[in-house]
Amino acid sequence: MSEVKIVAETRSEFGKGAARRIRRDNKVPGVLYGRGSDPIHLTLPGHELLLALRTSNVLIALDIDGKTNELAIPKSVQRDPIKGHLEHVDLQLVKRGERVNVEIYVHTEGELAPGGYLLEHVLNALPVEAEATHIPESVTVSIEGLAAGDSVLAKDITLPKGTTLAVDDDTVVLQILAAQAEESEGEAAEGDEAAEA
Repeated sequence: MSEVKIVAETRSEFGKGAARRIRRDNKVPGVLYGRGSDPIHLTLPGHELLLALRTSNVLIALDIDGKTNELAIPKSVQRDPIKGHLEHVDLQLVKRGERVNVEIYVHTEGELAPGGYLLEHVLNALPVEAEATHIPESVTVSIEGLAAGDSVLAKDITLPKGTTLAVDDDTVVLQILAAQAEESEGEAAEGDEAAEA
């Protein structure tokens, strides 16, 4: 798991106007919360934060006003729906050795059995509990030879050492569906004639 150092500043201005001014300076407003302490309102450098967030569940080492050093993980990221730039970020305080609940992406490898089957990701991300400084980025699941009616349950996925499931063992993560057969044009035309009669 990667750790990224970011220099942040506390902020005392709030509201839409203040947030717009922060974004005009290529910075991002954010809130750091957790461990029963009062939330800390921050201004973070936009480019460095954007690069850090390319890694899912990145561990961020915050240098706040040059006085405080804290570890945090992103919990909520708001982006502009059109331009895609960062609008706001919520960060959760963590400490080394602490276990946290996060979601990790599920990647698949292999080929389904022949027959035109469809793979449905019931869960795109798997809820797990891991040590804050050792959060895996993703898990890979083999779908080799699976056919319609087969499914992959949470308990079937091999997790990295030190990581445990944060969902029921029997939760369906992936399932294989039969492809819908398209009506031939002749059958469709006959059906339309019968409907008109």
